[in-house]
Amino acid sequence: VDSVSIVRNIGIVRIACFWCLCVFDFTGSAAKMVIATELCALSEYRIYPGNGKLFIRRDGKPIFLGSSKAFSLTIQRKKPAKLVWTQAWRRLHKKGLAETTTKKRTRRTNKVARAVVGLSLDDIRSKAGQKPEARSAQKAAALKEIKARKAAGKAKSGGKQFSAAGSFSKVPKTVKRAAGKR
Repeated sequence: VDSVSIVRNIGIVRIACFWCLCVFDFTGSAAKMVIATELCALSEYRIYPGNGKLFIRRDGKPIFLGSSKAFSLTIQRKKPAKLVWTQAWRRLHKKGLAETTTKKRTRRTNKVARAVVGLSLDDIRSKAGQKPEARSAQKAAALKEIKARKAAGKAKSGGKQFSAAGSFSKVPKTVKRAAGKR
């Protein structure tokens, strides 16, 4: 038969039928028919034999288009990524990837202890390891020391205190301006 040719590739027998673009594969126990499909240049959908158009560009590149809609939009030079129904748009906007890929695991940031200007790293660690009772005792001791310093300062000055309100005279902030442009 003229329309059927037998192809032998490394022990695999394939019969290719050129009038319907079908390939019969006899590798396993049962023969299965493999249909040669093309991909639409615009939508990236499969084009089965007998459907679509083959458009040859000026540079000689053949473009398979699945429907008249795809042909029309290609001639209008529409970008597939801007058309919501195309695979290019879906890929660009990450649609339909949930089934194929799992969610990426986020790495947690590790805390790094660093020395502060006044304290070394060992001092910070020792303070963090202190018990709350010891910390409150230190706080109370620091407050006593401050109170003692204040009392010593009062005793030195002789108990005189200057009132802030008595030493300054109040000056109004708003002053009337001459009428004119502002």
